[in-house]
Amino acid sequence: MLKKLLNSFALALHNIRTRLFHTLLSILGIVIGVGALVTVLSLIDGLEKFAKEQITTTTSLKAVMIETNTYKRVNDVSLQKEDYGYLNFERFEKFSEKMAIPATGYIEFKKNSEILLADSSRVGASVHGVNTLHPKTINLKAGRLFTSKELTAKAPVAFANYSFAKQVAGKDSVQTILGQTVTYHNKPVKVIGILKPTKHERPQLYLPISLFTETELKADPPGVVFEVDDVEQVQTFKKDAEQWLKTNVAKDTTDFRVITNEGRLEQAAKGFLLFRIVMGMIVGLSVVVGGIGVMNVLLISVTERTVEIGVRKAMGAKKHDILLQFLAESVTVSLFGSLLGLVLGVLFAMGAVPVIKAFADVPFQAAFTLNTLIVITIIAIVVGIVFGTYPATRAARLNPVDAIRRE
Repeated sequence: MLKKLLNSFALALHNIRTRLFHTLLSILGIVIGVGALVTVLSLIDGLEKFAKEQITTTTSLKAVMIETNTYKRVNDVSLQKEDYGYLNFERFEKFSEKMAIPATGYIEFKKNSEILLADSSRVGASVHGVNTLHPKTINLKAGRLFTSKELTAKAPVAFANYSFAKQVAGKDSVQTILGQTVTYHNKPVKVIGILKPTKHERPQLYLPISLFTETELKADPPGVVFEVDDVEQVQTFKKDAEQWLKTNVAKDTTDFRVITNEGRLEQAAKGFLLFRIVMGMIVGLSVVVGGIGVMNVLLISVTERTVEIGVRKAMGAKKHDILLQFLAESVTVSLFGSLLGLVLGVLFAMGAVPVIKAFADVPFQAAFTLNTLIVITIIAIVVGIVFGTYPATRAARLNPVDAIRRE
């Protein structure tokens, strides 16, 4: 069987060589179709790679985020819950102690508000109640942050970002606000530190989260982020966190959402898979047109080689031998066209990248993956079989006597 198959492919290559120009014209559709498909898939693969790089550089895959859900769904309508669980500083501390997997936790309460200054004037700012800041965001210009002891003791201290300090200091040096007392909701705090400026920042004031009342925290529940030491333990930490929250804090099973950035990667992958399928189906129409070209080549070949088929059958060739010969020729023609289309698609994708960079100004590159090569190979074989079946069957059914008489 293997010998017959190899002989069939060898004969197919011989027939392609003898009708090379005609074959090239007939498979032009499949060349263009496969080329377009390779270009689209490689550009989509490049987009997916770029998106994943952006996600992993802007967020940590080790992060586990905990959000409080204060709404419930009733008859497809979102309604505010009357009661729900949330994390305050004390519960956050207990949570951190109970987690068996090593992780560093950050809790943050946010509220936009007016801040009363020492001269009785007011300024707007985003007030943050925190336990500490992520090391990557700590960049002090002057002073210091509050300590863990001050946090536990509910010390009336705070630090500010540069924008807030500049707003308060006015024309004076920002360092003049160090030691000043500012008041948020009847909470006077002394400014002990100033962060260095960053791009696109707005005025922010950071207080120990232990200073906020239960009423304030319940009205706007704090968000919590844990950085797990080992990325492989993120899912285990997530499950443990969900169980602890359900058992110790939640009033309802929907009170908390525990989210990981791995989910964002999965969502992006699903989105690109859908995009890849849709674009593949659209561009795949060109491949179908190319398949019709392959059928045309084989139908002409059957007509031209009627006598040859008749002689072979008269000498003992069976139907499946003729069928195998023409199917092998069909697959060979499809593979040949797909190979040319693959080269064309790669060249076009490489040429499209500089154009995309010129307009988008992003570090984008086309990605050529093994999956693309496998897809193209499968398409070539399927097209060869599907569009070669009818000509091959027609050839196999020829009566040897009638075929020889046509001479």
